[in-house]
Formats: sequence, C-alpha cells, structure tokens
Amino acid sequence: MNVRLHTLPNGFRIATETMPGLKSASIGIWVLAGGRHERVEQNGIAHFLEHMAFKGTATRSALAIAEAIEDVGGYINAYTSREMTAYYARVLEADVPLALDVIADILLNPLFAEDEIEVERGVILQEIGQALDTPDDIVFDWLQEVAYPDQPLGRTILGPAERVSAFGRSDLATFVGEHYGPGQMVLCAAGAVDHDAICRAAEGLFGHLSPIAQPALIQPARWQGGERREVKALEQVHFALALEGPDYRAPEIFTAQIYATALGGGMSSRLFQEVRENRGLCYTIFAQAGAHEDTGMMTIYAGTSAEQIGELAHLTMEEIRRSAEDMTEAEVARARAQMKAGMLMGLESPSNRAERLARMLAIWGRVPSIDEAIEKIDAVTVQDVRAFAARMAGQAGTAMALYGPAEHAPTLDALRARLAA
Repeated sequence: MNVRLHTLPNGFRIATETMPGLKSASIGIWVLAGGRHERVEQNGIAHFLEHMAFKGTATRSALAIAEAIEDVGGYINAYTSREMTAYYARVLEADVPLALDVIADILLNPLFAEDEIEVERGVILQEIGQALDTPDDIVFDWLQEVAYPDQPLGRTILGPAERVSAFGRSDLATFVGEHYGPGQMVLCAAGAVDHDAICRAAEGLFGHLSPIAQPALIQPARWQGGERREVKALEQVHFALALEGPDYRAPEIFTAQIYATALGGGMSSRLFQEVRENRGLCYTIFAQAGAHEDTGMMTIYAGTSAEQIGELAHLTMEEIRRSAEDMTEAEVARARAQMKAGMLMGLESPSNRAERLARMLAIWGRVPSIDEAIEKIDAVTVQDVRAFAARMAGQAGTAMALYGPAEHAPTLDALRARLAA
C-alpha cells in the first residue's frame, strides 16, 4: 500500500494513498461526530450542519462553492452517519489543492446566514417527508429506534421535524464548538495525490486551529429490542428484523459479516434461494451486518404481501436456526470470496480508498493493510460461522419493525419462539 500518515501538532490527522496510473483523486475531511454525538435536544443538528456547510462562507456564496468544483469538472458532497460526518470532493489531479481549499472553507468559515438557514430548513423538512414516504427507508429508522430506545444511537439522523423546525444559528455554532476541533478531524485523500503537498496545504489551512476539550464520551449502547408495527394500506408489508451483533473492534466481526453474506448477501444465499427462488414470497430479501463502536446489528429486510408475511417471517427464522446446524464449507467459502472480491473491487475507486482510510483511522488509529484484512477473512472457518449462528439464534437480542398491511403478521415473541424450536 502507498499509504502515508501525518499528524499536525494540534492533533489534525492526514492520511493519503497514492494510486499509480490514476488522473483523478478523492479528498475529504471526516469529522468524528455524527448523530450519536447529539444530545436529545440536538437530534438532527449534525445533519443540518452538513447541509449548511454548502450555503456560503465569508468568501464564497453557495453558488460559488458549487461552481468552484464544477467549473473544473469535479464533484462535491457530504453525508452524516451516526458516528461521523464527511465532506468530500472528486477532482482531477491538478485540482486537488482547489478541492482542499473549498472543503476547508466550508468547514472553517461557514456564515450560517439566517436566510439560508430558513431555506435549508425547508429542504431538510422535505427530506424528512420523503423518508416518511419511503417505506423501505423509514422501517430501518424504526428498527434502530426499537433496538436502542431512548438513547442517541436509536434516534434518526435526520431528526424529528419539530426539532429541525426550531434550530437556529446558535445551535449550529454550539455543535461546531463542541465537536469540530482539529483532533476530531481526519483529512484523507486517495488517487493521484502528493502526500507532502497535501500536508503543507493542510498545515496552512488547519494548523492554526486550537484543540478543543475532548467531547464527553458517547452514551454506551444498550440493546433493548422489541417490536414496532405501523399498519398502513400499502401494497406490501415491509419487514425488518435485527439481531444484536458484535462491535467493529470485536474479534468476530469478520465472522459476522461472512455469516450475513451466506445467509442473505446475494442470489446464492440461503434466504434468497429459499424465500424468493423456491417459494416466490418476495422480490427483495437480504441480510447485512453493521457495526458501531460498542455494538452491532445484523439486519434482515424483505417486502411481501399481507397474505404471505407470516410464511416469509417464519421461513426467515427457520433459516437462521438451521444455519447453526448445517452451514456448509462451500457456503462459507463462497461468502469469503464475495467479501474479498467486493472489498478489492471497491478499492479500485479512489473515493472508496479515501473512505477506508478515514474509517480505519477512526476505528484503529492506523490503516491496516489490505492483506491483513484478507487474512482475517480467510481465517474464518465453517465452525466459526456455525458457532456464531448458534449465538445469533439462541442468545442475541432481537428487534423487529413492520410497516404496511401488517395486522396479521406474527409477533416478535412468536418468531423468537420459532428460533428456540
């Protein structure tokens, strides 16, 4: 790997990865603050702040920010997750300094003009409305909420409309002051990049920042689980099931990902073959393993008719239970291959490379080699997967969210009993 790291005296970290042969680069700043770092009265402010970053600085209007990048054929965007917020751009090699200057400007010099706050408030309220009208999006928010109720990890990233409607300039400035210090920022770039030049530029742009007090520790996750059922006259019941999994530093995180892949990660997976191909009960069904700093969640999603939700849900639990008994070496080998191929194919993109640098630094404080990750994937055995599946079936906390004509869908207690059968 052509990965190089550097830390400025104020704690601002820089990671770059040169990708020979590329003429473009991805560069961004990942701030280690997201929805999970909000107090209850701040819910939605991290996402609001992400939007406001593009609404004007002391030297650039919102239009000038967009034109600065798009005039050179580039792309700029941002996202907010539960544990970080990212601001990034994709540009040609010669325009990397420009992209870094624009990103630094929107982070360090936002105006938070009152009129722009009002405009963007309307945009975010429309985004919230769109999410509420998208069943296969909102059901995951409800699933998160029922798994981790009354705590930051269970709240939506967008926030409730009533809070978004009340945020003002001081709320944005407070969150920045609490979380946007140099020690909470990571600058990552991949592709056609010059590490030394980026470090010099970063020193000039961010070197003057004073460290802020270490933010209060995030509230530890407490899995509670349970069920949320929202009955509505839709065409399908949207079914989302979660089992508590390992956090992203846990030794078994690779086992969890391989298990999820074998269970519902592709067309050859157990759920796809049994529920869709053999029974024709749905169009979409999948399983995935996600992780946070101190907890994780394996999620299964499907959409089906009111008449077939019972059969689909029971078959899903049966496959979870059965996988602890008869998961085969061929299935595990296929899942390992899918994981490795997906990772390596994804890393042909400089954007994905930059994202990986940021995630690895946030999790480990270093950037493990690709070979190290592959070794850990290859080390997972069928016995490991069966043992993990048994824990999922017998010990893991569960949560379920249903949306649509779900009056007669089985209860979570009934499905839990199916696992114990």
